[in-house]
Amino acid sequence: MSQYESECESAMAKAIDYLRDGLRGVRTGRATSGLVEHLRIDVSSYGSTMELRELASITAPEPSTLVVKPFDPATIKDIERGIQSSDIGITPSSDGKVIRLPIPPLSGERRKQLSNQVRKMGEEQKVALRNVRRDVNKKIDADKKASTITEDAADSAKDGIQKLIKRYEDQVDKLVEGKTKEIEEG
Repeated sequence: MSQYESECESAMAKAIDYLRDGLRGVRTGRATSGLVEHLRIDVSSYGSTMELRELASITAPEPSTLVVKPFDPATIKDIERGIQSSDIGITPSSDGKVIRLPIPPLSGERRKQLSNQVRKMGEEQKVALRNVRRDVNKKIDADKKASTITEDAADSAKDGIQKLIKRYEDQVDKLVEGKTKEIEEG
């Protein structure tokens, strides 16, 4: 594997990781901690903004409910406010010790919206992959023009990069397909 391919693969792997993280936050009909763990919560007593997973343990005791148990009971109102103001569309209910998040079933229209959102996220990462390919190909062309690599080596590197992008685009398609299926079955 050439230096170009390893550089390209590293950047493409980051795009896939970014997509995986983004898909974790997309709601399906099932309760999963990934739905809320990255929510940013303003904690007035700490004077900072933190992710929910840094403030509480998040469990799914049943398929349609999430339970958020703050590590510090003083932050429960801040957490509740943060969940309420987020765009996940779930109303929290608190008993003073834990916050319960009932996950309502998705309507047919909402499933379509979420499926479209997932496809759009996948397409954005495919564009990112193509941008990586373009940048590395420019670098190969510049090195070929500067005679630091041979024409055969440049062609070989470009072929390798084309194979890489094909592999990573297939991964994007699989991730999007899997999440879309999860939403539709949810």
